[in-house]
Amino acid sequence: MYEDRIKSAALRDKLMSAEEAASFIKDNMTIGTSGFTRIGYPKAVPGVIAEKKSAKGLTLITGASVGDALDGAFARAGLTARRYPFQTQKDVQNGINNGQIQLGDIHLSRAAGMVRRGLLGKIDFAILECCLVEEDGSFVPTLSVGVSNVLAECADKVILEVNLNHPVALAGIHDITDMDTAVIRLANPSGRAGGTSVPLDPDKVAAIVVTDLEDQHWTFPEPDDTAKNVASMIIDLLAGEVRAGRLPEKFCVQSGTGMVANAAMDLLAHSSFRGLSMYTEVIQDGALRLIEEGVITAASCTSLCLSVEAEARFYEKLPFFKERVVMRPQELSNCDSLIRRFGLVSMNTAVEADIYGNVNSSHVMGSGIINGIGGAADFTRNAALSIFITPSLAKNGAISCIVPMVTHTDNSEHDVQIIVTEQGLADLRGLSPKERAVKVIDNCCHPDYRPMLLDYFDRACASTGGAHTPHDLQTAFAWHQRYQATGSMKA
Repeated sequence: MYEDRIKSAALRDKLMSAEEAASFIKDNMTIGTSGFTRIGYPKAVPGVIAEKKSAKGLTLITGASVGDALDGAFARAGLTARRYPFQTQKDVQNGINNGQIQLGDIHLSRAAGMVRRGLLGKIDFAILECCLVEEDGSFVPTLSVGVSNVLAECADKVILEVNLNHPVALAGIHDITDMDTAVIRLANPSGRAGGTSVPLDPDKVAAIVVTDLEDQHWTFPEPDDTAKNVASMIIDLLAGEVRAGRLPEKFCVQSGTGMVANAAMDLLAHSSFRGLSMYTEVIQDGALRLIEEGVITAASCTSLCLSVEAEARFYEKLPFFKERVVMRPQELSNCDSLIRRFGLVSMNTAVEADIYGNVNSSHVMGSGIINGIGGAADFTRNAALSIFITPSLAKNGAISCIVPMVTHTDNSEHDVQIIVTEQGLADLRGLSPKERAVKVIDNCCHPDYRPMLLDYFDRACASTGGAHTPHDLQTAFAWHQRYQATGSMKA
């Protein structure tokens, strides 16, 4: 049975139910799983563990965020004690912010190395989704790689979930190797440096579970006028960079998740750009369309995060996409050396930015975690051109997303080059802090808050005698304090 999915007869002897496999997981274990952006994570075995509440005090390590059937189910059942390195699920967020779950927030490029060095503890079990198990025990991941390769290497024991929703024809799309080899061999985003399956010692395999449970697919709303306006400014910026010779005509892009990022991808399709490449964590619907239309001719990622419709289209045209898409472990998709080598244009989102160009992308009011730092900083600090996008307002105007000082810094003014809101674009390259402040206030701040920001900046300059980076420490967070007290940042 399942000879086409599990080529090793010896490993077919390890076939068992999700209930039987779940019995291996005990209290206080450290569990590593596949999954990146709610794609390619195990669902059958974790579902049983959560339903039966059979193991508590668990440390959970994944590539990035995973779906509700794992993260949410564990959190609601009170099973997760510690979480690495990133999450987006609301029950996990609540658990972290009320102190029930301890989050170690880590740059996604560093997570694999920390696992290898034992800094996150001994991995008792890895639960990894795949579509095919080879004769030698190696396996082919589904639509994300994340840290699956490192977990397979470092875990004491492994449970494989073979997911029948994903065809064995996926074999060949992945490029699995270590970072040192990739840095030596990869000359462009379409290059290959390793094998097509994740190596795994067959003696480590404790169980194989066959499942057909689906991922938590994404939905991508049509970009609104604000998103289209911001995306249009970014396209104009890129065209200007090409005309000035600061970007090649066939440049390489990285894009974060969200409506504006997808809007930028949509506008690229209607621009004059052709033959672009992409080196990113996640390929979403917008980027998939660009590959189909020839705007992007080579793309590298660690996750294909698609809607139901786009995933169906991907599988219908799988031979076409396998010639143009490569999926790698996240330590390669987020590798600083490769990001610099390929001269990326990075586009990511911010919760808030301050007048000097510091960006908060992970916290509300400085204290409450939303998700984590993720991979944005990996790209921002190494990209040829780093862009951050945020609306100028939130909460129907009660919050300005351009503030005197961010309450939490994920990306500092030294790495952030461009800030864009629907109000305009501030190019901060080569400017002093005071020059950046004028640019950000004039170009990015909403008119309702611009006089307040100018007043703050003038007072900060006066009170510090025109210091290099003027701040009035008594009132730097007054806007946030006012919001907490009154429900609005407005004076």
